[in-house]
Amino acid sequence: MGEPPGLVALSRAIDRFTARSGAVVAWLMVPLLAAVGYEVVARYAFGAPTAWAYETIYMLCGAMFMLGAAYALSIGAHIRTDFLWQHWPVRTRAAIDALAYLGLFFPAMALLLVASGEAAWSAFVLDERSAETVWFPPLWPLKAVVPLSALLLLVQGTSELAKSLHAWRSGEELRRQPELEA
Repeated sequence: MGEPPGLVALSRAIDRFTARSGAVVAWLMVPLLAAVGYEVVARYAFGAPTAWAYETIYMLCGAMFMLGAAYALSIGAHIRTDFLWQHWPVRTRAAIDALAYLGLFFPAMALLLVASGEAAWSAFVLDERSAETVWFPPLWPLKAVVPLSALLLLVQGTSELAKSLHAWRSGEELRRQPELEA
């Protein structure tokens, strides 16, 4: 029951890409901490809160959350009903996963990609601005994170589908590569 090595190799290549993109996204923590630190010092030490920190902080948090979703998928961090799942045979779990990816995940992510891409483009063309503070930053960068996240999820979903198909056919789950989780 040998699986074509191309399917496993594709999955491993995508997992490496996702691990690297997750590491890049993690660096958004640096400007986030800088903005929070600056705001705390400005507000409480000097009594001079900034006009930009609130929106910068929520935009960076939103970007980290959205862009990190593909990495979370790759390491199995998304919610699953494990109390049932763990008792089912590998092939049953794999079949359910494969069918769910094909019937639910890919159509939903494709829809999200198209709809959010249109929203981001519209925000760019119209020069849409946030009205939360007097800073009025453009919204298209934050809105562009959503289609990028959908694209990253589609790519990682391809790896997860390949893993499911491999397990469905062979009865063996592909182990996660520990070096990718560091």
